[in-house]
Amino acid sequence: MRVAVLGATGLVGREMVRILEDRNFPVTELRLLATERSAGEFIDFHDDPKLVEATSAEAFEDIDLVLSSAGGGPSKAWLPVAVKAGATCIDNSSAYRMEEGVPLVIPEINAEHARNHEGIIANPNCSTIQMVMALQPLHDLAGLKRVVVSTYQSVSGKGKSAIDELQDETSQLLNGIPYERRVFDHQIAFNCIPDIDVPVEDDYTREEWKMMVETRKIMDLPDLPITATCVRVPVFFGHAEAVFVEFERPIDIDAAREALNSFPGVTVVDDLANHVYPHQTATAERDEVYVGRIRPDRSVEHGLALWVVSDNIRKGAALNTIQIAEWLRDQKLLGS
Repeated sequence: MRVAVLGATGLVGREMVRILEDRNFPVTELRLLATERSAGEFIDFHDDPKLVEATSAEAFEDIDLVLSSAGGGPSKAWLPVAVKAGATCIDNSSAYRMEEGVPLVIPEINAEHARNHEGIIANPNCSTIQMVMALQPLHDLAGLKRVVVSTYQSVSGKGKSAIDELQDETSQLLNGIPYERRVFDHQIAFNCIPDIDVPVEDDYTREEWKMMVETRKIMDLPDLPITATCVRVPVFFGHAEAVFVEFERPIDIDAAREALNSFPGVTVVDDLANHVYPHQTATAERDEVYVGRIRPDRSVEHGLALWVVSDNIRKGAALNTIQIAEWLRDQKLLGS
């Protein structure tokens, strides 16, 4: 299969290349595409250094699959070009997620939606993916009535420059050196910032809006009451979420644990007495979505409280994208 990675030099693009190799995706030709500034770099694939090319219309000729993580602007500019050239595109940006006719897919939940694409399939927001992975088995068990979520999102969700800023700012503050911020509006070292992306309606941020509308679309629950507060925290990799769920029917704690643990891609880690639960440093570079601190929410009639953690660069972005491609391949909907 002839594959192009758009945005290959970014955190997610590099992880896509790594996962293609790790999962032995059938790549006969790999084109790595980026901006003019990043062109000329090399990225290893199966011990073969691959040259990064500047993105152009010609780069999509004879390509079967485009994996895109270049941001909304480049996705809007280049993916229609790739589709016209005959490629199937899986996009990790927010550019197409809520567009009519574009499937928004988590393979463990709604893979069949990918069958009805018109050239572009959207990968959900990282914080949405891990929450919905936990919500789906519980919805199957007792029916969702309302969801309240607060996120604790790592700086890697904002890219490598944000990782560098957290590292540099922490080092300089510890050494009593003033730091001039380049990425965040406020200090991120030793601090939490309840402001991810831009403001939208009702003083929610766009990140919060994404979690609400994407969840409804993925789960086919257009009227689901859901509210979110998204917070950037001084952690390099991994997003954590406190999720409070109200159900239509009674739900048993043991049955909830069993439903979560048996759902593909979800692992329950939950033993508070021995201080065992998911956390970001333990789940980095792992594929699973981890759920712990499962307990009753006594503030509502049928409620659970959950703690959900996952690597935002892997399942939240690169891995989910490639899982979509694997499903298309298995259904013989991809490639020559």
